[in-house]
Amino acid sequence: MWQTIAKEITQATKTSFSITDTRSVGGGCINQGYKISGNNQSYFVKINQANQIEMFSAEALGLQQMAATETITIPKPICWGVADNACYLVLEWLDFGGRNNQGWSEMGKQLAQMHQHRNENKFGWDTNNTIGSTPQINSWMDNWADFFAEQRIGYQLRLAKRKGGSFPDTNKVIAAVRARLADRKPEASILHGDLWSGNADITTAGEPVIYDPATYYGDRETDIAMTELFGGFPGAFYQGYNQQWQLDPGYKQRKKLYNLYHILNHFNLFGGGYGSQANQMIRNIL
Repeated sequence: MWQTIAKEITQATKTSFSITDTRSVGGGCINQGYKISGNNQSYFVKINQANQIEMFSAEALGLQQMAATETITIPKPICWGVADNACYLVLEWLDFGGRNNQGWSEMGKQLAQMHQHRNENKFGWDTNNTIGSTPQINSWMDNWADFFAEQRIGYQLRLAKRKGGSFPDTNKVIAAVRARLADRKPEASILHGDLWSGNADITTAGEPVIYDPATYYGDRETDIAMTELFGGFPGAFYQGYNQQWQLDPGYKQRKKLYNLYHILNHFNLFGGGYGSQANQMIRNIL
Protein backbone atom coordinates (compact mmCIF):
# COMPACT_ATOMS: atom_id res chain seq x y z
CA MET A 1 0.00 0.00 0.00
CA TRP A 2 2.69 2.50 1.00
CA GLN A 3 4.62 2.01 -2.24
CA THR A 4 1.45 2.78 -4.21
CA ILE A 5 0.83 5.91 -2.15
CA ALA A 6 4.44 7.07 -2.66
CA LYS A 7 4.07 6.62 -6.42
CA GLU A 8 0.82 8.60 -6.45
CA ILE A 9 2.45 11.41 -4.46
CA THR A 10 5.32 11.48 -6.94
CA GLN A 11 2.88 11.70 -9.83
CA ALA A 12 0.71 14.37 -8.18
CA THR A 13 3.59 16.60 -7.09
CA LYS A 14 5.85 15.96 -10.09
CA THR A 15 8.62 15.44 -7.51
CA SER A 16 10.21 12.08 -6.65
CA PHE A 17 9.04 10.83 -3.27
CA SER A 18 9.89 7.65 -1.40
CA ILE A 19 8.86 6.85 2.16
CA THR A 20 11.62 6.50 4.74
CA ASP A 21 9.49 6.85 7.88
CA THR A 22 5.87 6.02 8.73
CA ARG A 23 4.44 7.08 12.07
CA SER A 24 0.92 6.61 13.43
CA VAL A 25 -0.72 9.87 14.52
CA GLY A 26 -4.21 10.86 15.56
CA GLY A 27 -6.73 10.32 12.78
CA GLY A 28 -9.92 10.79 14.77
CA CYS A 29 -12.45 8.09 15.57
CA ILE A 30 -13.34 7.41 11.91
CA ASN A 31 -9.99 6.99 10.16
CA GLN A 32 -6.44 5.89 10.88
CA GLY A 33 -3.88 8.68 10.55
CA TYR A 34 -0.20 8.54 9.64
CA LYS A 35 2.68 10.93 9.11
CA ILE A 36 4.87 9.73 6.26
CA SER A 37 8.25 11.27 5.54
CA GLY A 38 11.00 11.07 2.94
CA ASN A 39 13.04 13.26 0.59
CA ASN A 40 12.87 16.11 3.15
CA GLN A 41 9.08 16.16 2.84
CA SER A 42 6.22 14.99 5.06
CA TYR A 43 2.54 14.27 4.44
CA PHE A 44 -0.50 13.38 6.50
CA VAL A 45 -2.32 10.26 5.30
CA LYS A 46 -5.80 9.11 6.24
CA ILE A 47 -6.59 5.42 5.81
CA ASN A 48 -9.95 3.64 5.81
CA GLN A 49 -11.60 0.60 4.23
CA ALA A 50 -11.55 0.58 0.43
CA ASN A 51 -15.33 1.03 0.19
CA GLN A 52 -15.03 4.46 1.86
CA ILE A 53 -13.20 6.07 -1.07
CA GLU A 54 -16.19 8.30 -1.92
CA MET A 55 -15.91 9.79 1.58
CA PHE A 56 -12.31 10.78 0.89
CA SER A 57 -12.98 12.10 -2.61
CA ALA A 58 -15.81 14.29 -1.26
CA GLU A 59 -13.55 15.52 1.54
CA ALA A 60 -10.84 16.42 -0.98
CA LEU A 61 -13.38 18.36 -3.07
CA GLY A 62 -14.55 20.23 0.02
CA LEU A 63 -10.98 21.13 0.97
CA GLN A 64 -10.32 22.36 -2.56
CA GLN A 65 -13.44 24.52 -2.65
CA MET A 66 -12.74 26.09 0.74
CA ALA A 67 -9.11 26.72 -0.26
CA ALA A 68 -10.30 28.39 -3.47
CA THR A 69 -11.83 31.20 -1.39
CA GLU A 70 -8.24 32.21 -0.43
CA THR A 71 -9.38 33.25 3.04
CA ILE A 72 -8.13 30.69 5.57
CA THR A 73 -5.45 28.01 5.50
CA ILE A 74 -6.74 24.60 4.42
CA PRO A 75 -4.50 21.50 4.24
CA LYS A 76 -3.94 20.89 0.55
CA PRO A 77 -5.18 17.51 -0.71
CA ILE A 78 -2.36 15.88 -2.67
CA CYS A 79 -3.95 12.64 -3.93
CA TRP A 80 -6.48 9.98 -2.96
CA GLY A 81 -7.44 6.53 -4.13
CA VAL A 82 -7.49 2.82 -3.31
CA ALA A 83 -4.46 0.63 -2.61
CA ASP A 84 -4.75 -3.04 -1.66
CA ASN A 85 -7.82 -3.28 0.63
CA ALA A 86 -7.68 0.32 1.83
CA CYS A 87 -8.53 3.80 0.60
CA TYR A 88 -6.35 6.77 1.38
CA LEU A 89 -6.28 10.55 1.33
CA VAL A 90 -2.91 12.32 1.32
CA LEU A 91 -2.76 15.90 2.65
CA GLU A 92 0.06 18.35 3.12
CA TRP A 93 1.65 18.12 6.57
CA LEU A 94 1.16 21.15 8.83
CA ASP A 95 2.92 21.66 12.18
CA PHE A 96 0.45 22.70 14.86
CA GLY A 97 1.10 24.17 18.29
CA GLY A 98 0.76 27.93 17.98
CA ARG A 99 -2.53 28.42 19.83
CA ASN A 100 -2.90 31.95 21.20
CA ASN A 101 -5.58 34.63 21.30
CA GLN A 102 -4.21 36.37 18.21
CA GLY A 103 -4.38 33.14 16.22
CA TRP A 104 -7.94 32.44 17.33
CA SER A 105 -9.02 36.00 16.56
CA GLU A 106 -7.57 35.65 13.07
CA MET A 107 -9.37 32.33 12.65
CA GLY A 108 -12.67 34.05 13.43
CA LYS A 109 -11.99 36.85 10.95
CA GLN A 110 -10.86 34.46 8.23
CA LEU A 111 -13.81 32.12 8.71
CA ALA A 112 -16.15 35.11 8.34
CA GLN A 113 -14.34 36.00 5.11
CA MET A 114 -14.78 32.42 3.88
CA HIS A 115 -18.49 32.56 4.73
CA GLN A 116 -18.79 35.66 2.55
CA HIS A 117 -18.14 33.44 -0.48
CA ARG A 118 -21.66 32.51 -1.43
CA ASN A 119 -23.74 30.53 -3.87
CA GLU A 120 -26.72 32.12 -5.64
CA ASN A 121 -28.98 31.37 -2.69
CA LYS A 122 -29.26 27.65 -3.37
CA PHE A 123 -28.59 25.42 -0.40
CA GLY A 124 -26.76 22.11 -0.73
CA TRP A 125 -23.72 20.96 -2.64
CA ASP A 126 -22.64 19.26 -5.86
CA THR A 127 -22.46 15.84 -4.20
CA ASN A 128 -23.45 14.07 -1.01
CA ASN A 129 -20.68 13.66 1.55
CA THR A 130 -20.37 12.52 5.16
CA ILE A 131 -20.63 14.02 8.63
CA GLY A 132 -18.28 11.76 10.55
CA SER A 133 -19.10 8.49 8.82
CA THR A 134 -22.82 9.28 8.49
CA PRO A 135 -24.08 10.13 4.99
CA GLN A 136 -24.89 13.83 4.56
CA ILE A 137 -27.50 14.57 1.90
CA ASN A 138 -26.85 17.76 -0.08
CA SER A 139 -29.52 17.89 -2.80
CA TRP A 140 -29.92 21.50 -3.93
CA MET A 141 -32.93 23.37 -2.52
CA ASP A 142 -34.06 27.00 -2.82
CA ASN A 143 -35.43 27.38 0.70
CA TRP A 144 -33.18 27.14 3.75
CA ALA A 145 -35.95 26.14 6.18
CA ASP A 146 -36.96 23.25 3.91
CA PHE A 147 -33.35 22.18 3.40
CA PHE A 148 -32.42 22.12 7.07
CA ALA A 149 -35.69 20.60 8.26
CA GLU A 150 -35.73 17.80 5.69
CA GLN A 151 -32.13 17.03 4.73
CA ARG A 152 -30.54 17.67 8.09
CA ILE A 153 -32.98 17.02 10.96
CA GLY A 154 -35.41 14.75 9.11
CA TYR A 155 -32.69 12.52 7.67
CA GLN A 156 -30.85 12.15 10.98
CA LEU A 157 -34.07 11.50 12.89
CA ARG A 158 -35.17 8.72 10.53
CA LEU A 159 -31.73 7.16 10.80
CA ALA A 160 -31.84 7.41 14.60
CA LYS A 161 -35.17 5.59 14.71
CA ARG A 162 -33.80 2.82 12.50
CA LYS A 163 -30.98 2.49 15.02
CA GLY A 164 -33.51 1.90 17.81
CA GLY A 165 -33.86 5.42 19.18
CA SER A 166 -37.16 6.53 20.70
CA PHE A 167 -38.05 9.98 19.39
CA PRO A 168 -41.22 11.99 18.60
CA ASP A 169 -42.96 11.70 15.24
CA THR A 170 -40.48 12.64 12.51
CA ASN A 171 -42.95 14.61 10.38
CA LYS A 172 -44.04 16.60 13.43
CA VAL A 173 -40.43 17.50 14.24
CA ILE A 174 -39.70 18.45 10.61
CA ALA A 175 -42.75 20.74 10.58
CA ALA A 176 -41.68 22.38 13.85
CA VAL A 177 -38.13 22.97 12.59
CA ARG A 178 -39.45 24.41 9.33
CA ALA A 179 -41.75 26.75 11.26
CA ARG A 180 -38.90 27.90 13.53
CA LEU A 181 -36.81 28.82 10.48
CA ALA A 182 -39.62 30.15 8.30
CA ASP A 183 -38.49 33.78 8.68
CA ARG A 184 -34.78 32.99 8.39
CA LYS A 185 -33.57 33.96 4.91
CA PRO A 186 -29.79 33.52 5.08
CA GLU A 187 -27.36 33.82 2.23
CA ALA A 188 -25.94 30.49 1.08
CA SER A 189 -22.39 30.60 2.47
CA ILE A 190 -19.76 27.98 1.83
CA LEU A 191 -19.50 26.08 5.11
CA HIS A 192 -16.97 23.85 6.80
CA GLY A 193 -19.92 21.81 8.05
CA ASP A 194 -18.25 19.97 10.96
CA LEU A 195 -16.49 22.80 12.78
CA TRP A 196 -15.77 21.66 16.32
CA SER A 197 -12.54 22.19 18.27
CA GLY A 198 -11.04 18.93 17.00
CA ASN A 199 -11.16 20.19 13.40
CA ALA A 200 -9.40 23.52 13.87
CA ASP A 201 -5.92 24.50 15.04
CA ILE A 202 -3.15 27.07 14.80
CA THR A 203 0.21 26.30 13.17
CA THR A 204 3.50 27.00 14.87
CA ALA A 205 3.77 29.98 12.49
CA GLY A 206 0.48 31.36 13.86
CA GLU A 207 -1.73 30.49 10.88
CA PRO A 208 -5.30 29.39 11.63
CA VAL A 209 -6.25 26.10 9.92
CA ILE A 210 -9.55 24.25 9.52
CA TYR A 211 -9.75 20.67 8.24
CA ASP A 212 -11.87 17.48 8.15
CA PRO A 213 -14.85 19.28 6.54
CA ALA A 214 -18.38 18.22 5.68
CA THR A 215 -18.72 21.03 3.15
CA TYR A 216 -21.95 22.45 1.71
CA TYR A 217 -23.66 25.79 1.13
CA GLY A 218 -25.92 26.84 3.98
CA ASP A 219 -26.55 29.27 6.84
CA ARG A 220 -23.20 30.47 8.23
CA GLU A 221 -24.67 30.28 11.71
CA THR A 222 -24.56 26.48 11.60
CA ASP A 223 -20.75 26.61 11.57
CA ILE A 224 -20.65 29.07 14.46
CA ALA A 225 -23.22 27.06 16.43
CA MET A 226 -21.12 23.91 16.22
CA THR A 227 -18.04 25.73 17.50
CA GLU A 228 -19.94 26.11 20.77
CA LEU A 229 -20.41 22.34 21.13
CA PHE A 230 -17.93 19.90 22.70
CA GLY A 231 -15.80 22.40 24.59
CA GLY A 232 -16.20 25.46 22.38
CA PHE A 233 -13.67 27.87 20.92
CA PRO A 234 -11.89 30.65 22.84
CA GLY A 235 -13.65 34.01 23.15
CA ALA A 236 -11.10 35.63 20.82
CA PHE A 237 -12.49 33.54 17.95
CA TYR A 238 -16.00 34.97 18.32
CA GLN A 239 -14.67 38.51 18.76
CA GLY A 240 -12.70 38.16 15.54
CA TYR A 241 -15.68 36.73 13.66
CA ASN A 242 -18.05 39.49 14.76
CA GLN A 243 -15.50 42.18 13.89
CA GLN A 244 -15.50 40.88 10.34
CA TRP A 245 -19.20 39.97 9.99
CA GLN A 246 -21.60 40.50 12.88
CA LEU A 247 -23.91 37.59 13.66
CA ASP A 248 -27.61 38.27 13.14
CA PRO A 249 -30.10 38.89 15.96
CA GLY A 250 -31.67 35.66 17.18
CA TYR A 251 -28.55 33.55 16.69
CA LYS A 252 -28.54 32.36 20.31
CA GLN A 253 -31.99 30.84 19.83
CA ARG A 254 -31.22 29.32 16.43
CA LYS A 255 -27.93 27.74 17.52
CA LYS A 256 -29.78 25.22 19.71
CA LEU A 257 -31.86 24.19 16.72
CA TYR A 258 -28.81 23.92 14.48
CA ASN A 259 -26.86 21.87 17.01
CA LEU A 260 -29.66 19.29 17.20
CA TYR A 261 -28.29 18.03 13.88
CA HIS A 262 -24.93 17.21 15.42
CA ILE A 263 -26.38 15.71 18.59
CA LEU A 264 -28.60 13.40 16.53
CA ASN A 265 -25.57 12.49 14.44
CA HIS A 266 -23.59 11.66 17.57
CA PHE A 267 -26.43 9.41 18.68
CA ASN A 268 -26.27 7.68 15.29
CA LEU A 269 -22.50 7.31 15.56
CA PHE A 270 -22.03 6.55 19.25
CA GLY A 271 -25.44 6.01 20.89
CA GLY A 272 -25.49 6.46 24.65
CA GLY A 273 -26.63 9.67 26.31
CA TYR A 274 -26.83 11.58 23.05
CA GLY A 275 -30.34 10.16 22.61
CA SER A 276 -31.69 11.76 25.78
CA GLN A 277 -29.89 15.01 24.95
CA ALA A 278 -31.48 15.04 21.49
CA ASN A 279 -34.91 14.33 22.97
CA GLN A 280 -34.58 17.27 25.36
CA MET A 281 -33.66 19.54 22.46
CA ILE A 282 -36.61 18.24 20.42
CA ARG A 283 -39.01 18.85 23.31
CA ASN A 284 -37.82 22.46 23.46
CA ILE A 285 -38.45 22.84 19.72
CA LEU A 286 -41.92 21.31 19.93
